[in-house]
Amino acid sequence: MNPDDHELAARLAQRAGDRLVENRASTSDPKALGAAGDAAAHALLIEALGQERPADPVLSEHGVSGPERTPGGRVWIVDPLDGTREYGESGRSDWAVHVALVEEHEVRAAAVALPGQGTVLGTGEPPKQPSRIGGHPRLAVSRSRPPEFVHDIAERIGAELVPMGSAGAKVAAVVLGEVDAYVHGGGQFEWDSAAPVGVARAAGLHASRLDGSELVYGRADPWLPDLLVCRSDLAGELLDAVSRTQPEGSR
Repeated sequence: MNPDDHELAARLAQRAGDRLVENRASTSDPKALGAAGDAAAHALLIEALGQERPADPVLSEHGVSGPERTPGGRVWIVDPLDGTREYGESGRSDWAVHVALVEEHEVRAAAVALPGQGTVLGTGEPPKQPSRIGGHPRLAVSRSRPPEFVHDIAERIGAELVPMGSAGAKVAAVVLGEVDAYVHGGGQFEWDSAAPVGVARAAGLHASRLDGSELVYGRADPWLPDLLVCRSDLAGELLDAVSRTQPEGSR
């Protein structure tokens, strides 16, 4: 892996985030704003990766760019705007930009920009995991449709649910110690979690499927059914609680 890949991921996430912040003042129509911001950030990332890593394919929610993908080969997985709805709402900061490099089905370098919070979290200089302050564990959940099985998990371990926006913002909140875990069971695409998972692991957090198995990226089918990101000292308790529930759909 190119040692500059960590720096490149962080730099491009920052640039796309800056573009989104600038674009946010272009209209007051939330739907139009989200579409325009997503398109602008996507164009920036595709152009920049094409210039700086021309031999690498790029996978995003908008499709594949560059050379053909090969199983286990290098591929950049990006989400230009994670949390389009939150981005379109004035004053909300729980949206993100994801940039990740995957090779041999593992995240090798990654960055998550939180432009509304003025923060970029990356694998080059991963944040140190803050000490847990105690009290009830806090679980990040969808602010609009928290899944029933997460309520069951919270009841089993005495946790508090914290409604939040995008998947990247939820994982970032775990990385920053604002919450203790993000439990997801409704399916996502690789671009929704590759960069956040890379940053979380670099920071020393647990990241796996809900059954404890490995997260595998860079597959032919980019769909991932579920995800758990949490403090390492909480992983065993959460995995046990998850195993006693029947996850339905969630975000």
